[in-house]
Amino acid sequence: MSSKPTERLVLKIGSALIAPMQDGCRSANLLRVAQFIVDARAQGKEVILVSSGAVAAGSHHFSNAKPQTVAVKKAMAAAGQTAMMSMWDRFFDFPCAQLLLTHADLRHRERYTSIRQTLFTLLEQGILPIINENDAVTSDNLKVGDNDNLSAMVAAAAEANTLVICTDVDGLFDKNPHTHADANLIKEVYHIDSSIIASCEGPSSSVGTGGMSTKLEAAEKATSHGITTFIVNGFKDETFKALILGENPGTQLMPYEKPLQEPIHWLTHTAAAQGELIVQPEAIEEVSEGGSGLRCDEIQSVEGDFSAGETILIKDEQGKPIAKAKSNYSSCLLNFITEHQEGLFTSQMQDSIGPIISQQDIAVLEK
Repeated sequence: MSSKPTERLVLKIGSALIAPMQDGCRSANLLRVAQFIVDARAQGKEVILVSSGAVAAGSHHFSNAKPQTVAVKKAMAAAGQTAMMSMWDRFFDFPCAQLLLTHADLRHRERYTSIRQTLFTLLEQGILPIINENDAVTSDNLKVGDNDNLSAMVAAAAEANTLVICTDVDGLFDKNPHTHADANLIKEVYHIDSSIIASCEGPSSSVGTGGMSTKLEAAEKATSHGITTFIVNGFKDETFKALILGENPGTQLMPYEKPLQEPIHWLTHTAAAQGELIVQPEAIEEVSEGGSGLRCDEIQSVEGDFSAGETILIKDEQGKPIAKAKSNYSSCLLNFITEHQEGLFTSQMQDSIGPIISQQDIAVLEK
């Protein structure tokens, strides 16, 4: 773990730890987690807890609800969230705070900035932020979908040093340890490549929503922001004892040597594209290599409906995504421009409106 004087740590706990039998919250697995949080704070670390389990904690109240529709699961989340927060609050003699988030909150820049300010203020006051996705109200197009990726987005927003993702195995293996006796634990990962991703075989728990693949997605988000990430077994006492001692009890994923800056990281890993721009071939290299941004005469076509300031994808003629960026203008205006790209008019338009996308607002996806 980081040796910085003031370390900020995000700890993600899954549904299988909170409510393993899906019949309400169980404290047996969580006492060691709570003690770790207490010990980490005693070492001077600032801790943020991302806690799944609301649906699993509330499901026993709906045993007669058949079938389990989306509306029923939302109601389960609403009922279970209060039980989950009440349980966490009983473990600590310091105050806790609840933050329920959706992807819509995180991908909207102004709301994202507000979340950051709230987190920083809570930590300054010694209050433990406890975060979960707002399953009771979110819809498919507005949700993150799993708390592994949510924890990575929160870690980036909070400028954390370390992310610890708890699961039901000892870390990342070269094969699924539940089905392969000869699976070997991978202690350190310096780059998440195709061979690492291929070792994942989906969820291992019937309670949770994410498998090892989502944990690797989360790790990529976190390490690209310079955040050391651990995937560990949350069911073992020795896991948390090792973490407190600064040891690696599972798999440690190393941070990028040159992390993405916060605005570019947000564009790459958190913001959701609301539309697309297909651009001229000569503009691709300029965008990829850090040119002066994107001009109106470099646009071939506009897809989707977006406003000025929203995130879009930049694609080449073959439809390959090149970058994500913040558009300086709406799709309505850009459509008008592409329909009038003739001679002097385009030059006059370019001079008057400036770049369609500014270089500092471009996040290149692949070089």
